[in-house]
Amino acid sequence: LTTIVQQTENAKMREIVGQVALDVSEGQPFGVALSRHEAVFSSTYVNLISASEAGGFMADVLQQLLDMDRKREQLKGTLVSAATYPAFLIAFSLAVVVFVLVVIFPKFGSMFESIADQLPMSTKALMAVSDMLRDNWWLLLSVLAVFIVAARAWLTSDNGRKRIDHIKVHWPGIRDIFTQIYLVQSLQVLSLSLTNGVSVMESLDACRDVVKNSVFRDLIRNIEDKVQSGQGVAAGFAEAAFLPDLAKHMISTGEQTGNLGKVTGRIADYYEAQLTKKLEALSKLAEPIMLLVMGVIVGVLVSSLILPIFKLSRAVS
Repeated sequence: LTTIVQQTENAKMREIVGQVALDVSEGQPFGVALSRHEAVFSSTYVNLISASEAGGFMADVLQQLLDMDRKREQLKGTLVSAATYPAFLIAFSLAVVVFVLVVIFPKFGSMFESIADQLPMSTKALMAVSDMLRDNWWLLLSVLAVFIVAARAWLTSDNGRKRIDHIKVHWPGIRDIFTQIYLVQSLQVLSLSLTNGVSVMESLDACRDVVKNSVFRDLIRNIEDKVQSGQGVAAGFAEAAFLPDLAKHMISTGEQTGNLGKVTGRIADYYEAQLTKKLEALSKLAEPIMLLVMGVIVGVLVSSLILPIFKLSRAVS
């Protein structure tokens, strides 16, 4: 711990590790020293390290925690990379459209006045949008700002967060991805906790802290109630309609055979692999789709300018 303090560049983290080192040097257990810094060390870390410290296998648990965090970061990187490219193409397309409508189209306005009754419908529509953007840009920006503020306020409210959390695990098209993400996150912690001597209730409590979704947290609370009433972990998972049947059956089998810790770890590994493949496939599929959409947008803009010019050239000749 003293060596870590000397090597840590972040001042806040160096202070925290220094306090942990001081507590340990005064005779406090390592797990107790970590528990005093809840903002940095989650209940998962504290419970696992406390159990391993008492059992004499803390080095193994620390390595397992490192592996779990590494997998979590890899999954996060896959999610970010899958969403970055489509987001960039959408932003770039919007920027190009706005530039063409605000800068390019007005230069052809006077030229097209002589054939206003012959202009294609797309040209008329885009000219109207161009005029609106140039004449009422301040109003549009004000409306956009109000919308962003209102949307942010709703998303940060309790009702907004609950609604979004419900959408993530119930809407077709996205529910499979988010459900697998939450399963991987929770079952990795559950497996690691159970296989290292942490009680079922403490393990479930750690799972609830890991997942950032109110619907999934309610599921964990329901499972805790089932365990307290003597029905078991599998009974709680079985009541969740949004979970895959495969996960429910395997958890039930694992509990019946007394291998719930190992089985949940295998389930987490399976869905992590499936999720990675799915995200990579979606990322590859998004590229041609976005390019096709951009091509259609560019085609509409170009044709809306070129067709009237051809008509003008015929009229002049």
